[in-house]
Amino acid sequence: MENQRSLTFIDGLRSGTSLAVGYIPVALTFGLLAKTTGLSLFETFLMSALVFGGASQYMSLSMLAVQTGIIEIIMTTFIVNIRHFLFSASLNQLVEKDSSWKKAIYAFFAVTDESFTVAALRKEKLTTRYMMGLGSIGYVSWVFWSAAGHAAGAAMPAVLQESMSIALYAMFIGLLVPTMKKQMKVLFLAGAAALFNTIFQLNGMLSAGWSIVCATLFSAVLIEWLYHFRTEGKRKYV
Repeated sequence: MENQRSLTFIDGLRSGTSLAVGYIPVALTFGLLAKTTGLSLFETFLMSALVFGGASQYMSLSMLAVQTGIIEIIMTTFIVNIRHFLFSASLNQLVEKDSSWKKAIYAFFAVTDESFTVAALRKEKLTTRYMMGLGSIGYVSWVFWSAAGHAAGAAMPAVLQESMSIALYAMFIGLLVPTMKKQMKVLFLAGAAALFNTIFQLNGMLSAGWSIVCATLFSAVLIEWLYHFRTEGKRKYV
């Protein structure tokens, strides 16, 4: 039976092919924006190779654009990616037992939003070989097309390169609006973060980087507390 078959590295590659293809336009756009932000081809390649986090890398570009310090960027990236602790804990229950160093390797490139969804939906017992295949093909695609996007950006006219900087903010709006339609909580979260960020930057209270970090933390805690309070209130009257 299929659910008793041991998943192979090739199975992982097959499962990850659609993810690798889906990464292409996003990675290309990142490479283009990295070029307009001022990153070199090597720096763009290195960021994708070492970070391998779409949202984190785009966020880093916006923070670099306002000359944010490295500590603020690291902290904000950590906050944004806290969900990966949950992904890892969940996958650890689904994957076969293996040595820690092997898990550390595939955890780097296989614990992403997309790969986690694909792996978690498999009925078979996940294997180390499968996770290696699933994560590696998406990783290679992301790194390669990020560099390709930067190279393509270098060939663009200077005027067009400068105009690409606005695309970063347009992309964030494009990501936010569809999510807002599905869940109003996202709208309140974005609004609270924008309000906190504005307050923190008034009269130079905080630098741009620390303002983003604090606004992210405060808005997340506030909105989660309000929703928890609202939920508990409804339960009392049910």
